[in-house]
Amino acid sequence: MNQIQKFFEELKQKSVAFIGTGVSHTELIKKFREKEIPVTVCDKRNADQFQEVYDMLSALGVKFILGEKYLDSLTDFDLVFRTPGMYFNHPAITKARQAGVAITSEMEVFFDLCPCKIYGVTGSDGKSTSTTLISEILSASGKTVHKGGNIGRALLPIIEEIQPEDAAVVELSSFQLISMRKSPDTALITNITPNHLDVHGTMEEYTEAKTNLIRHQNAFSRTVLNLDNEGTKALAPLVRGKLNWFTRREIPDRGAFLREDGMLCYIENEQVTPVIHKDEIRIPGMHNVENFLGVIAALWGEVSIDAIVKVAKEFGGVEHRIEFVRELNGVKYYNDSIATSPTRVLAGLNSFSQKLIVLAGGYDKKIPFEPMAETVCDKVKILILMGLTADKIEKAVTSAKNYHPDALQIIHVNSMEEAVETAFQKAQPGDIVTLSPACASFDWYPNFEVRGQHFKRLIKELS
Repeated sequence: MNQIQKFFEELKQKSVAFIGTGVSHTELIKKFREKEIPVTVCDKRNADQFQEVYDMLSALGVKFILGEKYLDSLTDFDLVFRTPGMYFNHPAITKARQAGVAITSEMEVFFDLCPCKIYGVTGSDGKSTSTTLISEILSASGKTVHKGGNIGRALLPIIEEIQPEDAAVVELSSFQLISMRKSPDTALITNITPNHLDVHGTMEEYTEAKTNLIRHQNAFSRTVLNLDNEGTKALAPLVRGKLNWFTRREIPDRGAFLREDGMLCYIENEQVTPVIHKDEIRIPGMHNVENFLGVIAALWGEVSIDAIVKVAKEFGGVEHRIEFVRELNGVKYYNDSIATSPTRVLAGLNSFSQKLIVLAGGYDKKIPFEPMAETVCDKVKILILMGLTADKIEKAVTSAKNYHPDALQIIHVNSMEEAVETAFQKAQPGDIVTLSPACASFDWYPNFEVRGQHFKRLIKELS
C-alpha cells in the first residue's frame, strides 16, 4: 500500500468535516465519499442558497451543519478541512486546534502526498499570470502539467492520477500559505505589497504568510525572488537552496534581467544568455516583462529557450487580466477585474500609452489608495467610482499633488450597469475603457471572476 492509498484508508476510521463547498472542496468531498470516508459539511449558508451542490452531496451521503452556528461543532471531529477563505486564526478554528482537532487544507495535504515536482508561485501581483506561464512552458516542453491551487482546480482529488515524472504548478494565496508547513521544490515570489489587510490585520502577518512558500524548502530547492521589490529582496537570508533573482533595473549575480537593449536575458557565472526581446512578448505591459523574467529564472536549465520563446509569442493572457473584451465605435474595452489592489491598477494603467477611462471601486480591504493616486491623475481622464470604497479612492486621488479637476473628471455611480453605461456615453473614438477596481469584489460579487464576467457581459450587450 503506497502513501496515498494509506491516507485514504486511514480516513475511513475518522470523522471528517469540510468548512464550505467552494472550488477546492466540492470535488474533494466527492472523492472522499467515493473512498467511503464519512464527511460532514459545515456551511454558513442554508441549503436553498446552494441547492444544486447540496442535493448532489446529500445523494452521496454527506451530512450537513448549516446556518449561523456552522462552526460551533468543530471540536466533534477528528479532522477539519478549512477553505482558503476561512481565516486560519479564526477563534473557532483556534479552539478546535487547541482541543486536538487536526486542522488542514486541501493544498496542505496535496503537498504532503504529491509524487511529482512542485512549482509554487505567490505574490501580491502577477501570481496567476506567472503560474499560467510556467504551466504553458512546461507543457510546451512535453511535460504533463497539473495546474491548481488558487487558480483553476483542486489537485488533491486527482492525486492518484499524478505520476512522478509530471509537474504540479500551484498558485498560492496568503490565506493558503498561512498554515503551510511544507514548501515547493521551486518557489517564485513575484512581489510583496500591502494586500488583504482586512483579514490579516498587519503587514507583518501578511508577509509572514507569504514567506511560508520558501521557509520550509531544503538544500536542493530553487527560490526565485524579485530584486526590485523590497519585500522579496529582504527574504534572501531565508533561502536554503539555489537563489535566482529576477530584475528589470540591474544585473544580478544569477538570474533573469532586462538588458538596456530590451532583451530578456539570463546570467550565471558571468555568462549572459539572451532569450527574447520585450517587444516580442504578446501580452502587453512592463509588469508582464517582469512576470516573464520571474518565470525564466524559475525554469532556467529545465526547459529550452525555444519553449520559452514560443509561449512568449503565442500566449494571449489570463482571463480578467487586462483582457481585451471588444471594440465598439472606435472604443476599446478591457477587463482587468483581477486588479484588486493599487499596485495591480498601476501595472494596468502603465500598460497603455494614452489616458484612459477607468471603472474602479469595490469592497474595502483596508489598504491605502494613495500609492496609485498620482499615476491615476497622470493616466486617467475619466474615473468612474462605485462600491464601498468610492469616497476613499476619490479622497486619495483629489489629495494627490498633481490632481487637477480640469484634467480628471470623477463620476460616482451606484451599479456596474450604471458604470458601463456612463463609460459608453462618455467615450470618444480612440478611447480605452478599463475595469480596474483596485479593490476586492465582495461588496457586490462573490469573487473578481464573477465581477469580470458581469462587466464583459454588459460590454458585449452595448450597441
